[in-house]
Amino acid sequence: MMKTLHVALDERSYPIYIGRDLLAQPELLTQHIKGKEVLVVTNETVAPLYLQALLDSLQAYQCESVVLPDGEQFKTLDVLNQVFDQLLSVHFSRQVTLIALGGGVIGDMTGFAAACYQRGVPFIQIPTTLLSQVDSSVGGKTAVNHALGKNMIGAFYQPQCVIADTNTLNTLDDRQLSSGIAEVIKYGLINDLDFFEWLEDNMTALKHREPAALAEAVERSCIDKAKMVAEDELEHGVRALLNLGHTFGHAIETGMGYGNWLHGEAIACGMVMAADLSQRLGWLTTQDVDRIKALLLAADLPVTTPEGMSSEQFMSLMAVDKKVKDGVIRLVLLQGIGQAVMSDNYSRDKLAETLELFQH
Repeated sequence: MMKTLHVALDERSYPIYIGRDLLAQPELLTQHIKGKEVLVVTNETVAPLYLQALLDSLQAYQCESVVLPDGEQFKTLDVLNQVFDQLLSVHFSRQVTLIALGGGVIGDMTGFAAACYQRGVPFIQIPTTLLSQVDSSVGGKTAVNHALGKNMIGAFYQPQCVIADTNTLNTLDDRQLSSGIAEVIKYGLINDLDFFEWLEDNMTALKHREPAALAEAVERSCIDKAKMVAEDELEHGVRALLNLGHTFGHAIETGMGYGNWLHGEAIACGMVMAADLSQRLGWLTTQDVDRIKALLLAADLPVTTPEGMSSEQFMSLMAVDKKVKDGVIRLVLLQGIGQAVMSDNYSRDKLAETLELFQH
């Protein structure tokens, strides 16, 4: 059974299709293709699983593909140039549609390529990981990394549609599944206590990939994100709450070298750090923090920082963050489970205490 959600952005509005066997329904995809030229962007892990079947469903189009290396460490301008090389070598025009077939890295890079090629061409998201289905494929954030900071080069650029086939989650390894669950937990922590409690009751089912539990997690996550994106497309207000744990987490990803910690792993640890600071500010109880840690641990996610990161390194890396304003690091913190706030009005001494607790 397929569910259809909508991201309401006036002329940039688009549907999110969620369900099983959606890749076997090519009409879902083809109704959103503009023109006759198609470039599928995927990676070395996903291509053997799904690329040929997708190309077979697009025989009515002039269709090409490009297969990129797999991993966060390849989310760079140099690797992105492979997409532009392919587009230009086959003389694709402004009428081309790009299709992102893969996880968050592929989605981000394809979206950014679409935003840039001939000043903007359509693209479609086909996310194949839990993290990309519940988070990165929705909302139009596209980017590549820089050695000094994650996702610092990018654009807001919305897709034509998102096709989340939950069957693709069966080919994920367990570590990637857990990484995606971190972003699912994030939605509960930000503004959906009922969802957080549902996750406490259904984590075992999620870890065992029970179809009903996966479908529920994807749908509820997308509902929460779509609502926030519709309210605040360019992240000037409420959408920034989706960055819970990300300022800390991005510092971990950058500090450890892209790809060594998966995004969701770093965000899980970042959310624990945000919870610890929130407790120090008197906004969370010890029981709240323990409850957050327990759910993350049940999802097989880390709750302590990696070896070798000092508090000074954290501060240096956190200063290179898109949420820094006038030299002040703005953080998403918790005033309760399900009650996130963006704040620059926190004690710097308390932040130092949190960083010192987590340094190794």
